[in-house]
Amino acid sequence: MNPSTNQRILNVQDALNRRVFLGGAAGGLGATALASLLAPEAAAGSGAAGRTFPNFPAKAKRIIYLFQSGAPSQMDLFDPKPEMEKRRGENLPESIRQGQRLTTMTSGQKNFPVAPSIFKFAQHGESGMWFSELMPNIARHADRWCMIRSMVTEQINHDPAITFFQTGHQLAGRPSIGSWVSYGLGSDNADLPAYIVLTSFGSGRKDDQPLYDRLWGAGFLPTEHQGVRFRNTGDPVLYLADPPGITRDRRRATLDRIAALNAGRSGLVGDPEIAARTAQYEMAFRMQASVPEIIDFSDEPKHVLDAYGPDIKRPGSYAFNCLLARRLSERGVRFVQLFHMGWDHHGGLPPALKGQCRDTDQATAALLDDLEQRGLLDETLVVWGGEFGRTIYSQGALTPTNYGRDHHPRCFTMLAAGAGVKGGLTWGATDDYCYNITTPEQKVHVHDLNATILHLMGIDHLRLTFPYQGRDFRLTDVHGEVVKGILS
Repeated sequence: MNPSTNQRILNVQDALNRRVFLGGAAGGLGATALASLLAPEAAAGSGAAGRTFPNFPAKAKRIIYLFQSGAPSQMDLFDPKPEMEKRRGENLPESIRQGQRLTTMTSGQKNFPVAPSIFKFAQHGESGMWFSELMPNIARHADRWCMIRSMVTEQINHDPAITFFQTGHQLAGRPSIGSWVSYGLGSDNADLPAYIVLTSFGSGRKDDQPLYDRLWGAGFLPTEHQGVRFRNTGDPVLYLADPPGITRDRRRATLDRIAALNAGRSGLVGDPEIAARTAQYEMAFRMQASVPEIIDFSDEPKHVLDAYGPDIKRPGSYAFNCLLARRLSERGVRFVQLFHMGWDHHGGLPPALKGQCRDTDQATAALLDDLEQRGLLDETLVVWGGEFGRTIYSQGALTPTNYGRDHHPRCFTMLAAGAGVKGGLTWGATDDYCYNITTPEQKVHVHDLNATILHLMGIDHLRLTFPYQGRDFRLTDVHGEVVKGILS
């Protein structure tokens, strides 16, 4: 076989290569993305290729999602069950449990003693919304919050449950909700990603469930839509400063040469990931100028800093991240997601829960105040909650002052405030044991919540799809209904 024949065979094999074939089938996506690098202002807000978003006028321009990783106890914070004091220590009736599967952490218990909350509750605002004494500042905003007590999920363990919340599927690999929003709506600020993630460690349980980068990953979407995580220690973004001897002009020239090489390769093979990689290089270059200004709070008035509490001075804290979320949002970042760890209280719940609420109560309330004072709350959707709820029965020993709670997927509470939701509304109800939903017509599945969030951003969740492996995927899979009863 002569060299020319061998080369022709290799060319045929390359043409049949699955990755090249699929890349070519993607049409001009790579070229379009590369062209947008030359005019990023034209790409801002352009949305997904070949689609028109938003589908209708959006009530929310941006989202701040305060995810409480580990699962807050709803009956200790939002859903009081005073009748349970009469049942203290009694075994959970089988008529209530109804054969529900348990985690391995309590499935071996001989009994399931009812553990009433030791915390006091009171009604707040004109709406009379109930809050625990642990959240006095969040309770100040009772008439702004929409409290959903009838959340339900299919998952009973942390990793699949938080993955399910983020991606609409319990197995890793699909795009996160922030990535879907970025893909559908694009960015309002060419100098910052559309989706930014902030993480913080809770003081209630510092060795709590870990978080993984895949939770804010883009899955099979173009990778420029993945969440960009700001670190909670040290520099929030690595390599913000160029190495010694490298000027901005030299960095710019280097990126221009790389972009030209990538454009040539993209035109040859049509792989959209080449354009995505170039877009990430460009975003990193622009972030070198935009991020230092954002994380510098020296321009914030003292009364604003004081409102967020003493932790505002500690970078990477929940309070610091709440203020940073406001600064990012007002600069056009569409989706800012905070993950606050430390809510997984299988034992020693009372002191641990107090610590978590100290972390989050004042800063969350300050964030709502700050947004309102700047005229941003009416166009910003704020969401607060975790991946599932906790059980009314105690995990382990029950004492008058101490108890633990296991995971509970059948009913739990989420909060939402701001753009497009009814303030002062309590949606859904649970039984006396806070174990089952008693208003099935108001049940809110994870898919329903995600469909509603997209709806408030002007997106029909049925139409935001991406073709992958022979089918059109979406965040809500083949499920989800917009919860119209909570919309203003």
